[in-house]
Amino acid sequence: MIASVRGPVRHVGLDHVVVEVGGVGLLVHTTPATAAEHRPGQEADLETSLVVREESLTLYGFGGADAKALFQQLQTVSGVGPRLALAMLSVHAPDEVRRALAQGDIAALTKVPGIGRKSAERLVLELKDKILATGTAAAELAPAPGAGVVGAVQGQVREALEGLGWSAKQAGDAVSAVTGRPDGPTEVSEILRAALRELGR
Repeated sequence: MIASVRGPVRHVGLDHVVVEVGGVGLLVHTTPATAAEHRPGQEADLETSLVVREESLTLYGFGGADAKALFQQLQTVSGVGPRLALAMLSVHAPDEVRRALAQGDIAALTKVPGIGRKSAERLVLELKDKILATGTAAAELAPAPGAGVVGAVQGQVREALEGLGWSAKQAGDAVSAVTGRPDGPTEVSEILRAALRELGR
């Protein structure tokens, strides 16, 4: 099991980074927000989960052990594979996912592309008690700081949203809505989170 990777970033995509470890470039799948935090040439330090299939070895990376643990826990539910678990963490922060599971918030869970009502109900049924047992479901997200953003950042967020399944118009409208506010977020990851919340209304 590859539990973590650290090394210089060679490439950054919308939903992955390539990290050089011992002269080997490892492609690590991440959420768009995590990928946006990295830059080529800078060092990455990611918690990772290796998913082994008969035809492939796929590495998923996270900014912290909390997100990694939730990623692995979500996959204990029938029908939830690594890509769907990663999609959940792309749409919602780990604490938001836990809160939705603990409170049986089906509407929040079905905001994730690929999760319908039945899948959301199964997630709640199988994980609610486990999430409540951790005592972390009530954690609140910190508010995003304000100021304007440049067009390049907005474009990056729009592409990430389209990659998650929304149309170009939906993505553009959501980004415009959150960045047009006087107290709007400025970082790519913050704008992405805010836009996802906007899309979920």
